[in-house]
Amino acid sequence: MAKSTKPAAKKPASAPAPAASRRAAADGSKIAKTQLIEMVADRTSLNKKQAGDAVATVLDCVVGALREGRSVGLPGLGTLSVAQTAARQGVRPGTSQKITIPAGKKIRFKVASTLKGNL
Repeated sequence: MAKSTKPAAKKPASAPAPAASRRAAADGSKIAKTQLIEMVADRTSLNKKQAGDAVATVLDCVVGALREGRSVGLPGLGTLSVAQTAARQGVRPGTSQKITIPAGKKIRFKVASTLKGNL
């Protein structure tokens, strides 16, 4: 048989080390969901799949509660709540045309006092 001239497939790059995840958070950059899953897996007895399921379930529960109009308290972090906004007048950028911005809902976050003191 003749050898294939096709180049060998590259192995996927390994995931960043937990220390790299902590550095990324320390320099002000955003922590991605995959990094959060890695951090949960590193700090618990869960493997990455189980940690991913746990993180996804928590996020689904938070979003579901907010959609129902309930607030969500995250001890040591803060409280997420839904606030109703009134209709108001605004100005369209560029044309200076006055427009009416309809009433709606916003998600508000109130930082826990314990976190404020530790920043």
